[in-house]
Amino acid sequence: MLASWFRLKYPHVAIGALASSAPILNFENITSPYSFNNIITQDFRSESENCYKVIKGSWKKIEDTGKQSGGLELLRKSFRICKNFIDVDVLESWLETAFAYTAMTDYPTPSNFLNPMPAYPVKQMCKAIDDPKSGNDTFAKLYGAASVYYNYSGTATCFNLAYSPDPHGLDMWSWQACTEMIMPTSGSNKESIFPENQWNYSRRAAACKAFYGVHPRPNWITTEFGGHDIYRVLKRYGSNMIFFNGLRDPWSGGGVLKNISKTIVAIVAEQGAHHVDLRFATKDDPKWLRDVRQMEINIISDWISQYYHDLAHQS
Repeated sequence: MLASWFRLKYPHVAIGALASSAPILNFENITSPYSFNNIITQDFRSESENCYKVIKGSWKKIEDTGKQSGGLELLRKSFRICKNFIDVDVLESWLETAFAYTAMTDYPTPSNFLNPMPAYPVKQMCKAIDDPKSGNDTFAKLYGAASVYYNYSGTATCFNLAYSPDPHGLDMWSWQACTEMIMPTSGSNKESIFPENQWNYSRRAAACKAFYGVHPRPNWITTEFGGHDIYRVLKRYGSNMIFFNGLRDPWSGGGVLKNISKTIVAIVAEQGAHHVDLRFATKDDPKWLRDVRQMEINIISDWISQYYHDLAHQS
């Protein structure tokens, strides 16, 4: 996102920008608030209908179990939660985070971006859910799936829901999401793997006020950088930008998915995840990913050649 905005704001400094997985349209009624969770849902459903149904049906079972006598202890044991704390809402949030971040980082090779994970981690989660060894035990299936994200290394003996380390600085993102980056992404419709939920700005604003003591500025981004009618506006205004989006990335719902002009181009990869094009190359990268990177290199090379050509022919 910053790359595209930097290019628009400082064209005398940057001759071009590669905006990878940049949801610059995820603001102010430009993009559906259901798109983010719809893409996560499709990622899991594309691997296995049973996987989709198990996750979708699990939330009520977790909530019903938590209300029963001894239910919280059963949940704690089922998910290997440390003995210091167990709460239904926090447990559900913990699971939702695993599903969302795994969809976002559904890379074709092993990675350690957010947590150590195998190649194609969504597929691995669904394999755990579909494993016949777990029988009809929904919680065992979910535990196996969550372990792909939280414990692929196999070193965790229990999961501490009362302590959430932040090695990636996500708290800083939470601050931005409460001030300038008001992105409606939490809506879930009837088909979603998450509980049905309507996006509600007032609820977000109240939470931001309670947690940070700030009032969001929901219109600041689109006032400062634009977004509405972007295909018409940028066609006459911008140049030298690449927008890459992988369609398995939940953020792609707010991305630029078609060319705007000859010099503002969209590269879309059906099997791509969040900024997979910018990850280090490996010998196991699929052909489509190698092709994407080569396209980007060719375009950027043209920008640089044109820049030096212009310098050489200044009057």
